[in-house]
Amino acid sequence: MIRVLVVDDSPVARALLIHLLDSDAAIGVMGTAGSGREAVEFMAHNTPDLITMDIHMLEMDGFEATRIIMETNPVPIVIVTGSAGMQDLETSFRAIEAGALTVLPKPQGIGHPGHEKDARHLLATIKLMSEIKVVRRWARKTGRGLPPKEKAVTLPAASVKVVAIGASTGGPPVIEKILARLPADFPAPVLIVQHMAKGFIRGFAEWLGQTSSLPVHVPVHGSMTRPGHVYIAPEDAHMGMDATGRISCTCSRPENGLRPSVSHLFRSAAEVYGPHAVGVLLTGMGKDGSAELRLMKEAGAVTIAQNEQSSVVYGMPGEAVRLDAAHYVIAADRIAQVLTSIAMGKRAAERHQVSR
Repeated sequence: MIRVLVVDDSPVARALLIHLLDSDAAIGVMGTAGSGREAVEFMAHNTPDLITMDIHMLEMDGFEATRIIMETNPVPIVIVTGSAGMQDLETSFRAIEAGALTVLPKPQGIGHPGHEKDARHLLATIKLMSEIKVVRRWARKTGRGLPPKEKAVTLPAASVKVVAIGASTGGPPVIEKILARLPADFPAPVLIVQHMAKGFIRGFAEWLGQTSSLPVHVPVHGSMTRPGHVYIAPEDAHMGMDATGRISCTCSRPENGLRPSVSHLFRSAAEVYGPHAVGVLLTGMGKDGSAELRLMKEAGAVTIAQNEQSSVVYGMPGEAVRLDAAHYVIAADRIAQVLTSIAMGKRAAERHQVSR
């Protein structure tokens, strides 16, 4: 049985979460806390399999509680927030940066039309996240660099027309660090698919924009891409590109059970840009994008997979490595430097590295 600690300062919200969790025979609530401080105190004497963590709490917010727990007695943490306000969304993503695995909206109450769907999603997420027994913060890890079986692959400067990035569990802080380290004159558009619950994509884009020197957008169908701009796939729509440089957003059937899908983005990049594309597959559960990263490689693109040591979950990049889909298998904190080198040339990358 998955033992869960429920942390929320609202008695009504706690009662609803307890009801939902206890309705599943595979899950049991082992304790509750009405504040972040109570959660930290609980964790000093107990070790649940997973924590659901509210964000806005008076004594100690969810970010601070997550930070302390991840530094002292780390367990999987799922942020469950009832607010879509920018302040709470920013705190939620900071909690993910501190080690929380994902962020979910609080389920609608019993009798609401969306209750059953929210409940199913919450229970499924908790079951998946509870399987991650070791939660690692990527910034603390170092990688071995390039795999020994292949030499570094480089392209002439300015020949890169697009960078396509895919991520799932553990992806937001990695993406934030990559974008924060790309130079303002990065010469190609960056398109990103990040698996995320509905209601959080725009907040995610705004959070990324606070540390990135590149403008960050959530595009609509037909948006024209521009060099040095970042485009985050909108909710419930696949994102791809056409030969004119415009973004296509479609509601075609999910791929790998997901929409947006990394597979859709990578396949589009391979078909439209071929050898003038770069594909990057980051931490995440499942296989989304792994076969299509191999497709990009076969089309002449440069391909990168995050290494195991720096991944929260090595599912997606691990499958890509198994398929021999990646030219580079590297730590998360090296990806921005490699992208800059590929897109702008070695000397430009070294110049930007020194300036930072």
